[in-house]
Amino acid sequence: MKRHLFIAFLSSSVLLTSCVSSKVYKDLESRHNQLQEENQELTRNFGDLQARNEKNESDLAALQAEYERTKAERDRLQQEYTTTRTSYEKLKTSYDALEANSSSALAENSKRNRELLAELDSKEKALAAEKARLERLEKDLAARSKRVDELESVIAAKDAKMNALKNAISKALVNFEGKGLTVEQRDGKVYVSMENKLLFNSGSWAVGAEGRKAVQQLAAVLAQNPDIAVLIEGHTDNVPYNGSGQLTDNWDLSTKRATSIVQLLQENSGIDPQNLTAAGRGEFAPVGPNDNADGRARNRRIEVILTPKLDEINKLLQEIE
Repeated sequence: MKRHLFIAFLSSSVLLTSCVSSKVYKDLESRHNQLQEENQELTRNFGDLQARNEKNESDLAALQAEYERTKAERDRLQQEYTTTRTSYEKLKTSYDALEANSSSALAENSKRNRELLAELDSKEKALAAEKARLERLEKDLAARSKRVDELESVIAAKDAKMNALKNAISKALVNFEGKGLTVEQRDGKVYVSMENKLLFNSGSWAVGAEGRKAVQQLAAVLAQNPDIAVLIEGHTDNVPYNGSGQLTDNWDLSTKRATSIVQLLQENSGIDPQNLTAAGRGEFAPVGPNDNADGRARNRRIEVILTPKLDEINKLLQEIE
């Protein structure tokens, strides 16, 4: 992460001078695109982890069904065993009665008894095997159930923590309601959106006094949550950048504005720089139409995306697999 921030800083420094070569600029721009792709990959990974959790729950349900089928088979074998045992006892009684009257009947009953004894022994072995298999399934089911319960508990705790974080941010930034700032929670993340009218003048990446207060109050909350990854995205409308000198287009402007917010957050010593990522997305992720002034104003924004770290969830998923 430090390397990424260093590259972002180097990119800003290079853009601040007009004497760099085209090759250096293109290399930095390529690295910037790579960082953006890595961010998208992290987002996809989070979705994959949720999908894997759903799959494990599905596997658990399948295991429960297999357990019930095995239990039913055991009961069926038990019933067959009981029936066979009853039949054996009846034949034995008959054998005892015939023994005194007929040597021929005695021999036949003896043969039948041996067959029944062999069948009974076979069924006893089958029943014992099913009981052992059922016990293994019960243990496996209990172990998986425990892991799924732990995973659900961790996910629920993280959701609760993100909800508490969202409420804390909303409370800290309540004075900026109606000034282009919104806070919402979705997909397990907290999104803090600040329109540029709160933060920057047109074409500028310098944070104004009012925007600085908002970012500083946000930083105070983030400093109390060191296990949260913070992604700062800069966005513009689709009106081409018409400035001159250090910046060339909306990509540059959005990236520079995101970096300005990162630098302002870093003024709070309680925030770990390794948790921060800056990204510029230009005009390519609008939240409103660009064919009217209100829509363009909504699109010109900074989004701070707060994501819980998933190390503990990953560990539990590996244990379940």
